[in-house]
Order: sequence, then C-alpha cells, then structure tokens
Amino acid sequence: MQRRRNQEASSLPELRRLAEAAGYTIVAELEQTREPDARYQIGAGKVEELTALVKETGAEKILFDNPLKPVQSYNLAKATGVEAIDRFHLILEIFTRRATTTEAKLQIQLATMKYELAHAKERVRLAKMKEQPGFMGLGAYEADVYQEAVKRQVHTIQKKLTKIREKRLLHRERRTELGFSAVSLAGYTSAGKSSLFNALTTETSQVSGALFTTLSTTTRLIEISKRKFLLTDTVGFIDRLPLTLIEAFQSTLEETIYSDLIILVLDVSEPLEMIERKNSICLETIERIGASGIPVVTALNKIDLLTDAELEQKLEILKTKIKNPVLLSALRHTNLESLKQAVLKNLEDYVQASFTVPLTNQTMPFMSWIHERADVQKADYSDNSVQVIFDSTPWFAEKVRKRVEELDGKFRTSRKNQ
Repeated sequence: MQRRRNQEASSLPELRRLAEAAGYTIVAELEQTREPDARYQIGAGKVEELTALVKETGAEKILFDNPLKPVQSYNLAKATGVEAIDRFHLILEIFTRRATTTEAKLQIQLATMKYELAHAKERVRLAKMKEQPGFMGLGAYEADVYQEAVKRQVHTIQKKLTKIREKRLLHRERRTELGFSAVSLAGYTSAGKSSLFNALTTETSQVSGALFTTLSTTTRLIEISKRKFLLTDTVGFIDRLPLTLIEAFQSTLEETIYSDLIILVLDVSEPLEMIERKNSICLETIERIGASGIPVVTALNKIDLLTDAELEQKLEILKTKIKNPVLLSALRHTNLESLKQAVLKNLEDYVQASFTVPLTNQTMPFMSWIHERADVQKADYSDNSVQVIFDSTPWFAEKVRKRVEELDGKFRTSRKNQ
C-alpha cells in the first residue's frame, strides 16, 4: 500500500521487492495520490476499500511504503482486522532475516529499541485500549516503566556494540600497519556488489537477487599491478533508509569512511531515470555517513544485459552525471581490467622511494617486512649493505624512513609518475 503526492513517482515496485525479500507473498496492491490523513495515513474511503480487499484475499498483513505513526497503525488494524506495518519495520524484518553476525543482530535490536523508545508513550496508551494486531503484549505497563525498560535494553546493546567496535578498531589499526590502501564497495542494494567482490577477490561470498544480502562487512586482500589493496564489501544503500538504521549500522559503514577509494556499483541495465535516482541516493548516503571527501569510481554493472547500442546511448547521457564511470559485468568478468586501472589512476599518490641500510642482524627481518607491505622494484645486496627501490603510499614510505634511520641507513623519496 502506498500513499503518494501528485507528480511523485510510484515506489510500489521497490516495496514489492522489499516484501518478497522479507518472505511475503503479495496478494494485492493499492495506491492513493493525496496528502497524508492524520487518522489512517490514507483516506477513509480508501480504508473501506482496503478492508474489503483484506477480506476478499485473506491477507494477513498490510505493508505501507509511507511511515506510519503508532496511532495510524492502530486505527488501520482496528478497521481491517490485520496488522499494518510501514517501510521501516519491513526493512527491519529483512535485516533480521539476513543478519548472520552478532554485530548485525545487535545493530538491528538497537534500531528496534530506539524506535520503541521514541514511541513508547503512544504505544502504551494504545495497548491499554482494545487489543489490535501489533499492539499486544505490553500488559499493565505504565509509559514511564516501559520507557525505562527499553532504555536499559538500549544501554546494554550499546555496551556490547562498543566492545565489538573496539575490536574492529584494533583490526583496522593492524591493517593500517600493513601499509595497504583500502577500497570499499558501496552501492544500491542488489546492484551486484557481492558479485563484483567475488570477481575481484575470487571469493564466493553469498550472491542473491534479493535486497540486503550483505549486512556485515567482508574484507579481503587483492593485488592490482603488483600493488596490494584491502577490498571491503559493505551493506547496500536504499531510498529513504531510515536514519535510525544508518546510525545503528554506523560501525559497519565506518569501513567506507576509512577507505582511500569507494567503488560505487550501479545496475546499468535499469532505466536511465532509475540509475540517476539511485546514484543520487548513494551519493547522499555516502555524504550522510561522512565519506563525501573520498574519491569515487562508478562501476556501471550488468552490461551483459544490454546491447552495445543501448550501452553507448546510456553512457553518453550518464558520463556527465556520475563520477568516473566504468562499464563492466561482474558476473561475466567483463572489463574488470578497466576498473582496476581506474582504481590505480585514482590512487596515484604513490611515491617511489629508495634507501640503503647496512647489513646487520636486523636487516633481513626488515627486508621481509618491506617485501610483504610494499611493491619492491629492486633490491641490490653488496658485502656490507642493501639498496632498495620500492613504491608505496606516502604515509607508509614515512614509516619506512623512520625504520631506515633507526638502522643507520639513508632514505630518499620522490613522487611516482603513473
């Protein structure tokens, strides 16, 4: 069910996909163009139509694309005899089904509890009235007692997430010590991020046409032209992703914030208007999580579903509207090399450095450390010293400089031309 204003594009197709991802079977759809009604969200006449449709189809739940206030959900349940939930709760249901890690499960609980906290007084008031679907189980709770109980749950969950966050920070610091640049995959849900992740890493992460397949981050080491990168697959974005969910998944989305480059994945086989809309939504979400200053390469995925003529026409229109476009098919591994070159081009702040250190007991462990973490171009050994030329990020080169000075060596650096 959707209530929309004039000139506003229908989002029922996406609501249908969300419902299917949550495991529902759609038996009917309704849409109304009007301003929101305070009592039901939709008009009273539409409620009568909806009630008749529920009885006719035997529907067990009503799904609204628009946000519902507790009183609206209550009134709809009273009128129709079945529970009515909105887009936020539907996405929560999907996240609950998809969550596999402890962190993801806790984040979902946190989002749920924060919603409950914001609507506690209203829910308790409605629950004390005649029971309706979705408003049972609060018993004789007073609003303040219920609020305190929810607050305690929120506090407990936040403490658990803080511990996980601290562990994630340690992992990130260890990865930073290795000296590798970080690249994050971001994009609209079901655009093919996990397929691209698999193609770039030769992994077999779960791939599905359903929405929100990935709810937690996966990071793997990849190599492009002898340079090593940490590639991370992240949770997909979606239109009107509730702020509560963005806040709850902040620690997961932080992997994007701490990246050196974002590969933004879009489904180029979709209509132009939809591609442009989803691109805007993704860029807005990236800005909301504080990652807007990070370079972006846009992977226009699923080119295998279009003809060459269709691709040429779309790219001509899109190339001025999206950041650094690259056409590819993650499924068919088509044009992956073009994407890799775009990644290198946008991370071309590598420097070429050289150093000479005397041969001591500490030199060989140091050399092993360099070979593991930088792109060593040349290493010449003499009787009493070793001379090395390597490429790396500027900050890692600075770390090497300090180690070289500790070993009484000499260090030189210059900007690398690519």
